[in-house]
Amino acid sequence: MKRLLMVLVTMVVMAGMAGCAMEVKRISPDEVVDLSGNWNDTDSQLTAEEMVKEALSRPWVARHMKKSKGEPPKVIIGTIKNKTDEHIAIDTFQKDIERELTNSGYVQFVAAKGERDEIRAEREDQQTYSTETTRKEMYAETGADYMLQGTISKITDARVGKQTFYYAVDMELVDMKSSIKVWYGNKKIKKYIKIPGARF
Repeated sequence: MKRLLMVLVTMVVMAGMAGCAMEVKRISPDEVVDLSGNWNDTDSQLTAEEMVKEALSRPWVARHMKKSKGEPPKVIIGTIKNKTDEHIAIDTFQKDIERELTNSGYVQFVAAKGERDEIRAEREDQQTYSTETTRKEMYAETGADYMLQGTISKITDARVGKQTFYYAVDMELVDMKSSIKVWYGNKKIKKYIKIPGARF
């Protein structure tokens, strides 16, 4: 009897474990999946695409090209602040913006501070260990004309079983010489989340 009981208990436990097994399925990186309603990869990509498209349609680009006699504007990304209550991969968002701007062909990107530090260390190393014909000279970097800065903010409104997330992404492009803001962009995202049976 004891043995039969043990077999039955084992079968019940195994059936329960099988019912809770995790399922993993590969999907296309372009497929939109919004599980929690929080900021995700789709928000990052679409926001970067739309803001860059809007930025490049504004007069500052033509003014710069005229002033520089056809030289494309050189941009560096400054701080993008996360003012929301959730973790946002700011580095990923920055790279999305950098990729969109660079691939547009209208802008050249200057390496950010952390990247420059690594490059400078390598360049300094070359002064000692590389041949004269291949080493890169010091103090010959290209300075940025503009710095891109921004914030991501969020407002949450919740009631029983329902909530909305409102994201506001604000970006500013600042002239490095004059500190004049030459472009200001804003992108809004609003999500409605309904949770059946939930009690807030």
